[in-house]
Amino acid sequence: MGSKNKLKRFNENETFANVVQPKRDELVNGEFNLKGQWNSSFFKNNNPLILELGCGKGEYTIGLAKKYPNKNFIGIDIKGARFWRGAKTAVEEGIKNAAFLRTQIELIEYAFAEKEVDEIWITFPDPQIKYKRTKHRMTNSEFLERYKKILKPDGVVNLKTDSEFMHGYTLGLLHGAGHEVLYANHNVYKQEGSPEEVTAIQTFYESQYLEKNKAITYIRFKIK
Repeated sequence: MGSKNKLKRFNENETFANVVQPKRDELVNGEFNLKGQWNSSFFKNNNPLILELGCGKGEYTIGLAKKYPNKNFIGIDIKGARFWRGAKTAVEEGIKNAAFLRTQIELIEYAFAEKEVDEIWITFPDPQIKYKRTKHRMTNSEFLERYKKILKPDGVVNLKTDSEFMHGYTLGLLHGAGHEVLYANHNVYKQEGSPEEVTAIQTFYESQYLEKNKAITYIRFKIK
């Protein structure tokens, strides 16, 4: 994508009421006024709050928001030019229960209060296979601690990935740390009885993986 096009998208994001772009200092210094207030101040209802981390173009956030109008969804990514697509779709189609937050996943506990979130989706994260990159792996124990802080006690996390490595790594970590695995499948499209929201909504890249017959894996778990 050219820098001109990127700039155009950044500028358009500024005009969207469903896009929130706090500065890093605002978050870290505790000045972000939506923390703990997402439902009351932003969505203006008391529906369950669900996050998609590393939401990319926002297809999953939008797909879930359409499927579950009585839940609130926030797609989170640092790349605003990417989630511009999802934000624009929500504006054009009048989807009121979808929003987008531009920030790093590492700062998530500064954007949400303790026990504010009902559910988290992690869709097709970079598996960060090289050993030196493990600190960026979105299901490592440090990230799980962050998620645990903001999730309600019965909150769940969903991981959907095309990476067998990421699937195996996460399952091993969850079992080793005594977390509760509610559902695990290394090929959701070939398995009968897969949860509907896992197979009914596809990202752009996911449809490409499926065309190449690549298995899509899924884990649903609770952090203990």
